[in-house]
Amino acid sequence: MKKQFSKIAFAAIGVALTITACKNSPHPGYDMVEEGLYAKFHNRDEKGIKPKEGDIVQVILVVKNDKDSILTDSKNPKFNRPGTNYYEFPLMKPEFKGSFEQGLAIMAVGDSASFLVNVDSMYKGKPLPPFLKKNSMLTYDAKLIKIKSKEEAGKEQQKMAEEQKVMAELRKSEEPKALAKYLEDNKINTKPNANGLYYLETVKGKGAKAAKGDKVKVNYTGRLLDGTIFDTSDKTTAQAAGSFDERRPYEPIEITLGEGRVIPGWEEGLLLMNEGSKGKLIIPSSLGYGEQGGGPIPPYSTLVFDVELVKISK
Repeated sequence: MKKQFSKIAFAAIGVALTITACKNSPHPGYDMVEEGLYAKFHNRDEKGIKPKEGDIVQVILVVKNDKDSILTDSKNPKFNRPGTNYYEFPLMKPEFKGSFEQGLAIMAVGDSASFLVNVDSMYKGKPLPPFLKKNSMLTYDAKLIKIKSKEEAGKEQQKMAEEQKVMAELRKSEEPKALAKYLEDNKINTKPNANGLYYLETVKGKGAKAAKGDKVKVNYTGRLLDGTIFDTSDKTTAQAAGSFDERRPYEPIEITLGEGRVIPGWEEGLLLMNEGSKGKLIIPSSLGYGEQGGGPIPPYSTLVFDVELVKISK
């Protein structure tokens, strides 16, 4: 009888502790699983292998603010490489109590969970971005799909680098053909300058001509040769292209010519324009992002920019 009573008593204590933990959580449906970290597991393998600090993890991830606006989504090509639905990164040491890294460290492959992370803890000592509210929580919806050691990741990266080198060489040989076809399809007969830059003026500006050292404001939309928009300063264009990002302002970009803060094709092209001019810049990869590419721009990509030189400050 005593043994049976002990089992019942311990079971009751366990239930009581669970209820207390839930009551102590200020976030309904979430339990505090680590100090400062609140989680709601949808699938959990308690005995599964969990990542260690330094391991490379692959995570399907959506992060939202307190207004349910999506800040990043691994399945969305706007935030990730096209064709990839996960983020891959090393598991780092948590920088603060209640961080997402703490949550990842208690997940096993196949686990899915939602974590709440306090923005004040994340940005301690730093100003909050305008899309975050003081003392609000970010929601991390995560599914851990793979864990790799540093050694495994190193071998994969080496193999990927070799494959990318082969693809880059292929793109390098194809770039002149793709440009020639674009020019023919769009009936463009303008000759390029000595560096291969094409400038097609559509509206002649009445203001002064841009010069090195000038501060200029420029509206722009950048496309690949197939018409894909990869960046724009125009909100309506971004919305139509499905690339609108509420975190950034949509307004003319301001640069000082000659400082090298933009690609060479922009520097050369803007120096051909007057204030108020509109035109099209066709920029070969040698004046753009070259053999490396950048973000959504593949290596050896000729770029097409619709630009408007809004203002020049001498």
